[in-house]
Amino acid sequence: MEENIDRGMSTLIVFIIGAAILSAAQSVVTTGLNGIMNDFHILTTTAQWVYSSFLLMLGVMIPLSAFIIRRFKLKTMYISSLIIFILGSLLSFVSPNIDILILSRVIQGFACGILLPVTQIVLFKVVPEEKWQIYMGLFGLIVGVVPALAPLVGGVVIDAMGWRYVFLILAIFIAILTIIAFIVIDLEFETGHYPLDLSSLFLCVVGCVGLMLGFSDIAEKGISNFVWVILPIVIGTISLIIFVKRQFSIKTPLLNFEPLKNKFFFFGTLFSAILYFTMCGLYVILPLFVQSVDNYSATNSGLVLFPATIAMILFNFVGPVLANKFGVRKIVILSCIFSLIGYLLMMTYNTGTSVEYMIATQIVRGIGAGMGLMPSVTWTIAVVSGDVEDGTAINNTIRQIIGAIGAAVASVLMAVFAGGSIGHNHLSVSAFNQTSLVMACLVVIMLIIAVLYIKDEVHDQL
Repeated sequence: MEENIDRGMSTLIVFIIGAAILSAAQSVVTTGLNGIMNDFHILTTTAQWVYSSFLLMLGVMIPLSAFIIRRFKLKTMYISSLIIFILGSLLSFVSPNIDILILSRVIQGFACGILLPVTQIVLFKVVPEEKWQIYMGLFGLIVGVVPALAPLVGGVVIDAMGWRYVFLILAIFIAILTIIAFIVIDLEFETGHYPLDLSSLFLCVVGCVGLMLGFSDIAEKGISNFVWVILPIVIGTISLIIFVKRQFSIKTPLLNFEPLKNKFFFFGTLFSAILYFTMCGLYVILPLFVQSVDNYSATNSGLVLFPATIAMILFNFVGPVLANKFGVRKIVILSCIFSLIGYLLMMTYNTGTSVEYMIATQIVRGIGAGMGLMPSVTWTIAVVSGDVEDGTAINNTIRQIIGAIGAAVASVLMAVFAGGSIGHNHLSVSAFNQTSLVMACLVVIMLIIAVLYIKDEVHDQL
């Protein structure tokens, strides 16, 4: 038994390291968006696809996590995802145009979309349930460190060598990890012939892509454009509705939505999804503000995000510890208060705002985000602890899809409020302030959910 636990922990450590590095690819590109826009002569609404396409692919792949862990060996799945990620990174490095770059980011997101949710499932299976909050806190701390460094390190690399070399460095790190994984991973769960419903997968992809296309084209095409805005959103919405209905009518659904019938699981998932929406949206609009509106470098852009992300990482660990001691509900309410103050302070930014002031205000927001994310996610999964695979898949899928939409919507809102073009002017400042207000309003919704539906302990919801 002790040998199995040791073997499980060593496998979990390798999974977490891989998840951390692959997650870095999500945020490392944000400080390079300005350079990508200049190199390929594209607008903000097009450039944001380099970031949001990665998030979108995460959302599309996560429903497959329950199927993957039931069907494939852990070692095979892990090494395959790393190799796919290396190919995507190398394609990013040599991409001749924006279309190829977006395609390469989709490939990276595909690999990350396999690894991230399966890592959480491995954690829930290896670690006893009474220790989930603590270990999820550690997971958030470790997985958060590398992505937190990513914008700052990426900014330095971009200023020194250009944005392409960020992807080459990622490919080298993952190649080394692939060799380590081949030697270390020695744990397997029971697998079998679990069929994949291709119709459900198709509907999920069409739904997600349709919504993303529609929302991201609003700024450039106009909200009344039928072909590029209205039609994709309608098709995406209808596809997702059919997708959800189909899951209830087939024997082996791609994503089992039964846990959503539990209202506490539903609202817990909604809370973390809205939180992720605001986080992903901020990771797009803040670097654009720092570089395009406030005229700072990519390095400074990463520097503004870095301390806040470190605060978020620390409170990813502190939050679950406090939740264990004082109760989940109290901690997520406190996290909402910090987040709300952070977004309201962002409404004071202007063309002369110093890096120091932005760092200080972002730290407040980072504390709020970090304090609420892991406790809410862990509490939500614990509500349906008898169905970890499906509960984790649903929670992660909804969170990632909403996050991807958040990245697109935030950039679109800022562009629309700015009259279509973001620059060093008062209209762009106002656009950023208005977008920050929208984020603050979403935090208020989170606060209402926390007060009404999130309880201090899992047994409190019975």
